[in-house]
Amino acid sequence: MTTTTGTEAPDAALSVRDVSLRFGGITVLDGVSFDAPRGGILGLVGPNGAGKTSLFNCISGHYQPTAGSILVNGTETVRTRAWRMAQLGLARTFQHPALRLDATVLENVMLGAHSWLPGGPVSWSLRLPATRRQEREARATALELLDRTGLAWAASMPADELSHGLHKGVELCRALLSRPRLLLLDEPAAGLSHGEVEALIGTVREVRREFELTVVVVEHHMGLISALTDRVVVLDHGAKLMEGTAAEAQSDSRVVEAYLGKEAAADESA
Repeated sequence: MTTTTGTEAPDAALSVRDVSLRFGGITVLDGVSFDAPRGGILGLVGPNGAGKTSLFNCISGHYQPTAGSILVNGTETVRTRAWRMAQLGLARTFQHPALRLDATVLENVMLGAHSWLPGGPVSWSLRLPATRRQEREARATALELLDRTGLAWAASMPADELSHGLHKGVELCRALLSRPRLLLLDEPAAGLSHGEVEALIGTVREVRREFELTVVVVEHHMGLISALTDRVVVLDHGAKLMEGTAAEAQSDSRVVEAYLGKEAAADESA
């Protein structure tokens, strides 16, 4: 990995430059570029199949782009393994939460601490004093995060006894325990009730401020996008369609057409 200073915006926690992704003859992403300003909340939106989650997978190291550059806090991350991204201050949640269903909720959250606990598997297995102190700190922080998200009551329960919506809360706690500076949220409102979405908006705002995070969120729930984000990037068929505020995106005829189709868009404007 090398640190780059000339190609990213100076106040950007994330810089995506001309990122393309192809699988065989299929173009999934086509020259996408944008910056996520440090400390802000950026929405990544678009119709189904627009390439949003594929772009998230490129940013988080799960996919290797065919072309382009991705900088996280000024460091080029293309060809960086996904498990190394936490060391660069990046954490993400998934559209379908990736939890150990046979482990307790607290144990799942504690997995987020492995990027900063001292030593490694040998130290953890030997239960060295420094490791035990850090583990106590991680456990206390994990319980605080569960309490903040209203999940303290489930700490000792197996994860498979919780609903899909609650799994998303557990995964958010695990991501926050990794001490990120850049947090990627992939459809965090999917499967949540209206009240749970309102609570999620408040939680993300609160942790963004308290932990000094930059947040990038993929979401279909436009109410959440409008209430939460500073700016949005709209993708369509793997390319960037426009960038602006959520209000500007919702009133842009190209965005309406991408979501609704030409005929429906014409009806909307009539």
